Amino acid sequence: MNIVCLDLEGVLVPEIWIAFSKASGIPELKRTTRDEPDYNKLMNWRLGILHQHHLGLNEIQQTIATIDPMPGAKEFLDKLRARTQVIILSDTFTQFATPLMEKLGWPTIFCNTLQVAADGEVTGYKMRAEKSKLVTVQALQSIGFDTIAAGDSYNDLAMIQASKAGFLFRSTEQIKRDYPFLPAFEEYDELYSAIVAALD
Repeated sequence: MNIVCLDLEGVLVPEIWIAFSKASGIPELKRTTRDEPDYNKLMNWRLGILHQHHLGLNEIQQTIATIDPMPGAKEFLDKLRARTQVIILSDTFTQFATPLMEKLGWPTIFCNTLQVAADGEVTGYKMRAEKSKLVTVQALQSIGFDTIAAGDSYNDLAMIQASKAGFLFRSTEQIKRDYPFLPAFEEYDELYSAIVAALD
């Protein structure tokens, strides 16, 4: 039995923090998991910037409301879900992901949770598990699934390499250079064809 595990940001929807960086005029917030391999370091740095600028969940959610899936993403996902089971594995947060899941037709997503004060200040975050993408793939494998994974960032590499088949999608040139043995695609049709071939 196969199950496909997809990253969310950079694969199906634009990067939320990059969009918020533009909306808030804070260029430092453009840094993502495509740039920083250490997720905890990245998130603590982001929370410090939010606190410094007195920005909270409400402001971020206003930006998220303006974000649409990447062109062709929903069609790709619908086509893939008609063929096999799909789970989105993301290091984003439920408070960010829910409106985006609606726009994608409510696929299953496993992600994390923000800790938010009554005034909307983001005070912390709770990870579902350490190395959550890898742990989830391993758990799925332990109950009889063969996993096929695709993502674009450093935090996707473990699940990609642990899977029966794994692909980079619209990744950075640095990651593609560092992992030349991973097939890399730029278009949904290419990724769909590679996933379908791996299903057989």
